Amino acid sequence: MDANQLFKAFNNINIAIIGDVIIDRYLNGNVDRISPEAPVPIIHLKREDNRLGGSGNVALNIKAMGATPFLFSVIGDDENGEIFKKLMPENNLWQNGILRSKERCTTVKTRVMANNQQLLRVDREDTIDLSKSEEDNFINKIKTFLAGQNIDVIILQDYNKGVLSLPVISKILSLAEKNEIPIVVDPKKVNFLAYKNVEIFKPNLKEIQESTPFQVLPNLDSLKKASEFLRKKSGAKNTIITLSEKGMFIDDGQNIEIIPTQIRNITDVCGAGDSVISLTALGLAIKLELNEIAKLANLAGGQVCEKVGVVPVDKNQLKQEFKEL
Repeated sequence: MDANQLFKAFNNINIAIIGDVIIDRYLNGNVDRISPEAPVPIIHLKREDNRLGGSGNVALNIKAMGATPFLFSVIGDDENGEIFKKLMPENNLWQNGILRSKERCTTVKTRVMANNQQLLRVDREDTIDLSKSEEDNFINKIKTFLAGQNIDVIILQDYNKGVLSLPVISKILSLAEKNEIPIVVDPKKVNFLAYKNVEIFKPNLKEIQESTPFQVLPNLDSLKKASEFLRKKSGAKNTIITLSEKGMFIDDGQNIEIIPTQIRNITDVCGAGDSVISLTALGLAIKLELNEIAKLANLAGGQVCEKVGVVPVDKNQLKQEFKEL
């Protein structure tokens, strides 16, 4: 499949994204003096910008590539929840998969920016698991949806904010198996090994280091040992481990290698993992080999690192870069 056919094929793909969502809030301003009250800069606020983050940014990446995302998550029944709900139609995203909860707040990461540099980040979040009633409502919503909609791949996007609790993970895995839908997972530490028998398991180096009983270094032999451990414990069919500037390690059971990254002018690493998991899922949906998936996802993750803030991948730029590989 050449690059033009490959990128055109994305237009026919439906992806369900299930996981924690975040509002990425940017307070942008200028600094021209230090506060007389404490040795800290005074920000003259010029602009406030709210963006869809977490699984919301994954949905934006899927949409940017021409595919159709269906986002499922739980947000707070609060003012920030209203902001999140307004951001969905503003970005032309399907809204029916979002539940409101009176028991938790909407996660917000507020970044104070001056001259394109981050000076401070303030997080507001609840990390408690969904209550039993919320869990039941959430799973029933997903179950009903999957019964009536053709889905090519499910992305489980975990940020340890409580949506992907152990019971929710288990039930989604069962639903996916019943409906014969492959799963791609971007895990976090708390429930790292709960994602059983998924098609592609995509941790980063830090996450795999925190979850193995031995030291993991960013070299082929060490990563192969970690992948074998992961396969034994979780039953994952394929492994991709992102290694930041060192690229990606891949293991499909036969082909085991490190795909190097391209040299980039790194500005901001925020959102790179979201772009990687999005292209990984899309590559799986159109049946690319794992090494081709990794090359594509590697380019996507690198591209967004050249831009300030959490942004989705640029399809035309990605297609051009993929052609030049």
